Amino acid sequence: MRLVNRPPRSSRRSLLAGLGAAAAGLSFSGLEGCAPKGRIGPNGEELRLNLYNWDTYTGKTTLADFKAATGIEVKMSLFATNDELFAKLKAGNPGFDVIVPSNEYVTRFRIADLLMPLDLAKIPNRANLLPAFRDPPFDPGRRYSMPYTWLVLGIGYRKSKTDGVPDSWKWVMDSSRYSGRIGVFSEADDMIELGAKYLGHSVRNIPVNVIDQVAEMWIRQKPSIKIFHHDEGQDLLLSGEIDIVMEYNGDIAQVMTEDPDLDFVVPREGSIINSDSLCIPKGAPRPDNAHRFINFLLDGKTGAGVYNTIKYPTPNAAALALMPADYRDNRVIFPPAAVMAKCEYADFEGLDRAHLFDETVTRIFAA
Repeated sequence: MRLVNRPPRSSRRSLLAGLGAAAAGLSFSGLEGCAPKGRIGPNGEELRLNLYNWDTYTGKTTLADFKAATGIEVKMSLFATNDELFAKLKAGNPGFDVIVPSNEYVTRFRIADLLMPLDLAKIPNRANLLPAFRDPPFDPGRRYSMPYTWLVLGIGYRKSKTDGVPDSWKWVMDSSRYSGRIGVFSEADDMIELGAKYLGHSVRNIPVNVIDQVAEMWIRQKPSIKIFHHDEGQDLLLSGEIDIVMEYNGDIAQVMTEDPDLDFVVPREGSIINSDSLCIPKGAPRPDNAHRFINFLLDGKTGAGVYNTIKYPTPNAAALALMPADYRDNRVIFPPAAVMAKCEYADFEGLDRAHLFDETVTRIFAA
C-alpha cells in the first residue's frame, strides 16, 4: 500500500502537454512572494490574475482566450485536495484572486470568513446557469460562489482486468478480489462518507459508531489497496499501475477517450454528488479581474471549450446547448437518473465533525 503525499503529476491531460509551462502560465510550486507585478492597463489596473485550481481543469485555450479578450494574464497554480486548498488560504491569502473549492468547502470557507462576497452585477453570465444551480443550499443566492462543474464519485476500472462490472463499493472497500490493484481517493470526507454509504447510511449526519465501523473496514482493507491517491487516479488507471480506482466521472471520461479498455460505474449503493465552485478569497489583490474571469468562464462559448476538454458535467445551459451529442448523451458524464437518485450532496457539518473525520483517517493511515 502506498500513500501519495505529492501534488498530481503533470500528464498528457495537462496544459503542459500542448502549451508548455511558460505559455500556460502554470505553476506547481505556488506563488512567489516577490513575484513582479503584471502589466498595467489603460486605467492603471494590473493586467494579471492568480488562479488556484485543480489539475487539468480548464479548456485547451481558456487562459489564452481570456488574455486575448481582456489583456489579463492568468497565472495558475495547482492544488491536489480541498484540504490542501483550505490550509493554504487559512494561513493567509498569498495572492490568489480566484479559487475552485468543492461545495462543502464553500461552506467551510464562508464560516471561516475567508471568502469575499461576489458583486453579482459584475457577473451577468450567471443568467446562463441551469435552474438547479442558481440557489444551492450551501450558498443561498450565490453570494459567495458560482458553479464551475458538477461531478459524482464512482469506480473507474479496466474491463479486461475485472470480473464483469464492479458496480459496488465492496470491490474497493471490503474485498481482496483485486488486491494490490486498487486505488482509493485519499480525502477524509470522501473516505468516511462513501464508507457510510456502502454500509447503508446517508453521507450526512453519520453516527459516531458508524464512523468507527467505516474506520475498521478501511483498516482491514489496507493490505489490498495499492495506493491512496489525491487527484491522479485516472492517470494510474491509464498507465496500468492499478486496475480499479475510486475517482470522479469526468476524470475517467477523459482517459476513456484514450483507452477503450477503461470504463466507469456509479456503484449501486449510491455516491456523493459534488459541485466545484468559483470563489474570490478574502485578500484577493485583483477582485475586479476575478469578477471578469468568473463571468468569462460562465460564457456559453467559453464553457463549451472547457467541458469539451475536461469532460465534466456542466451546470451551464448556454454551454450545454453548444456541446456535441457524444457529450450530452455520455452515460459516464451524465449517469442514468435511476443511479443519480441514490446519490447525495454532502454537507459541511462543522469543525468538530471535520476534525473527527481527519482524526479517523489519520488513524486509518497509521494502522
